[in-house]
Amino acid sequence: MEFNQYDHMVEATNDLTKKGYKASFKFTDEGEMQCLTNKKTYTPQEMKIIESHRFEGMTNPADMSIVFAVECEDGTKGMIVSGYGTYANAGFEKFMTDVERDPECVESPYQNPDSKVA
Repeated sequence: MEFNQYDHMVEATNDLTKKGYKASFKFTDEGEMQCLTNKKTYTPQEMKIIESHRFEGMTNPADMSIVFAVECEDGTKGMIVSGYGTYANAGFEKFMTDVERDPECVESPYQNPDSKVA
């Protein structure tokens, strides 16, 4: 898989939705990821990152965002969209560092050299 295969975030989210990644997630104050569709919360061990795509702002390169396509243990598939770099949340970064990832398909600013990979 080619990283950053999309020019715009909307292209990525539209294509990932077509691939079945329809749920949206948010990072909670309790340090878990909550699916906004089924209201379940997940730990990093219950999720896997399948794809990731990074984007920089057109007028401000410091305006950076990333889209993660994730699958959960219970079969829930969705996307996590977040800022990174200057605007990143430290708790969110730690959470995403601990999520298993497919090393051939995922590029992430949150890399844990000791994390499990597929």
